[in-house]
Amino acid sequence: MLETSARLLRLLSLLQARTDWTGAELAGRLEVGLRTVRRDVERLRELGYPVDATPGVAGGYRLGVGAALPPLLLDDEEAVAVAISLRTVATGSVAGLEEAAVRALVKLQQLLPSRLRHRVEAFRAATVALPGAAGPEVGADLLTAIAAACRDRRGVRLRYRGREGVTAREVEPHRLVHTPRRWYLVAWDVAKGDWRTFRVDRIEEPLGPPGARFMPRTPPEEDAAAYVRHAITSAPYTYHARVLFHAPLEAVAPRTSPGAGRLEAVDARTCLFTAGSNSLRELAVHVAVKGFEFEVLDPPELVPVLREVRDRLDRAATMSDPGSG
Repeated sequence: MLETSARLLRLLSLLQARTDWTGAELAGRLEVGLRTVRRDVERLRELGYPVDATPGVAGGYRLGVGAALPPLLLDDEEAVAVAISLRTVATGSVAGLEEAAVRALVKLQQLLPSRLRHRVEAFRAATVALPGAAGPEVGADLLTAIAAACRDRRGVRLRYRGREGVTAREVEPHRLVHTPRRWYLVAWDVAKGDWRTFRVDRIEEPLGPPGARFMPRTPPEEDAAAYVRHAITSAPYTYHARVLFHAPLEAVAPRTSPGAGRLEAVDARTCLFTAGSNSLRELAVHVAVKGFEFEVLDPPELVPVLREVRDRLDRAATMSDPGSG
């Protein structure tokens, strides 16, 4: 009986870890026969876990959606990660999640063994949130709906607020990527026949019903975050800057936000920074405060703005120096 119970827990953990499993894969992981897998699946259903089965050679099993939320199985590291994530979300910028995160955190902490509760409490005691410039809020329902579409490879119809106003877009979602201030969706735009990056805060709720399944396409880049970084730094800004820093990439990178621009090594002593902005003054200040020698390659209009900023700083330093009068 204990062996059967342990096997059921293992089977449930496998079904929760991945969307689709074939019977042969589950049998191999559990080291049992296919008939035992079928019996164990029936036992899980009797316990209230909605396990869906697809017959045939290419068929398999997946954990479906039930009327009630059954218990989840978490190992020690997963439990600590969930608790810390919930505490972070409670002070985050995903609209509507703060109160729900606090409620879920209270429930989870009541169940944590003392050894794990101490780890979560140590994190809480050692961290303080620093209020800053918040980005646009994104609805939790919208994020989870998009994430589910990415996971299940189902098409989505979006109402997107772009430069042309609100337009209907049919997409095949690939990945969600977030910076400290914004969420982005990387998706294949069916009408345009190309990959696109969508700001999630510009997607109007609610999403349309899930579309048909699609075959995954070769992603635009292996790293979705790198693709988004390139997309948002080469967007149709008024100005595009190319600045050569006379410092190695390893020195400049820690002072450059991934969402602010693209940084690439030229050689062992210099690196190239590419960024876009609608303000030359913002570009001037942004590159100046990094603290490295640099030269402007493009645009030439940035050079007189740098002189203007230099003169203003010089006047401010003169007026602020008590011995200057």
